[in-house]
Amino acid sequence: MSIHPPIYEQDLRINAFECDYTHYWKPSAAYQHLTEIAGTHAIQLGFGYQEMLTKEYFWVLSRFKIQFHTYPKHDELVWVLTWPKTIQQKLFFIRDFQVESEKGELLASASSAWLVIDTNNRRMIPTTRLDLDLPNLPERSALDDPLDKILIPENTQEKFQVTANYSDLDIMGHVNNGRYVEWIANSFPIDTYQTKRPASIQVNYISEVKPGEQVSIRTSACGMDCTVIEGVNLNSNTRAFEARVEWMLD
Repeated sequence: MSIHPPIYEQDLRINAFECDYTHYWKPSAAYQHLTEIAGTHAIQLGFGYQEMLTKEYFWVLSRFKIQFHTYPKHDELVWVLTWPKTIQQKLFFIRDFQVESEKGELLASASSAWLVIDTNNRRMIPTTRLDLDLPNLPERSALDDPLDKILIPENTQEKFQVTANYSDLDIMGHVNNGRYVEWIANSFPIDTYQTKRPASIQVNYISEVKPGEQVSIRTSACGMDCTVIEGVNLNSNTRAFEARVEWMLD
């Protein structure tokens, strides 16, 4: 049993390179920080990247949703809290997050679903076959959303195509989770962010994108303040990710 607390806290200073031209924190930067902090906590609990490899396992982020209440700006100090929450469908390890200001104001809430993959056959391993003594805090929830599948209509319109290159890749050799969020953000005109910004973003990661593969980014409106996005891998003709963005007025 780990002696480390089930809730991990870390402070962050919002850097200029993490902000957009309106000085607000970019959603992709939030995604990258939160997933990195999740990894740091996993290491403390004894289930980090290297520890999992000794068991011939590795973690894969399957779904992630963040709800922004107030966006921090450049040079603000924020606190990130994260904890393992529960297990769902005997497959997903659910981890939640909160981002708070120095004064304790809730800035963002997030929830994520993680899978354990066998390094040999790259298949998902049900939680019932795993002996991972992770803490669970089901009574504490940052987001109650079930992180369901996202309905993508057939009439999505292509916004652009992108090729996975060196700077897109993570240590696993495929496109980094935060890069998908950058592609999602880039599917909207730049002046969109002068009047509004995402209230929430959910990304469901479906299949990995490898170096040199091309992805078509396609969108469709799902309401007055809602857009769904899909990334289609043109090399394998499979969907790489699906996403849903809901907007709030700036």
